[in-house]
Amino acid sequence: MSTGIRKLYYSIREVSEMTGLKPHVLRYWEGEFDQLRPKKNRAGNRAYTEPDIAVVRRIQSLVYDEKYTLEGARQVLAAGDDASARAALADVPHDQLRDLRAFLADVLRGL
Repeated sequence: MSTGIRKLYYSIREVSEMTGLKPHVLRYWEGEFDQLRPKKNRAGNRAYTEPDIAVVRRIQSLVYDEKYTLEGARQVLAAGDDASARAALADVPHDQLRDLRAFLADVLRGL
């Protein structure tokens, strides 16, 4: 049994490859949707988390599959903001959260 560990952060290029969206579209959506705010590292590179990617996929579905305008997609996301956040966290397996917590505790002990 393999215990593949997911990455904590993904680059804009990796998210682009996962979703089939161009990086400029992802950057544009950051300015259009308050729910999409990937962290930036010291070099200014975007660092997307799993919940960020879930938001990208939701926007992508609303715009491309369900044919919402950006304004309409913005309204749908705003209306379901709490539910979307809970759903994104529900996708993370508990053992991964436990492993992450143990890792962070080890890091803090090392400081």
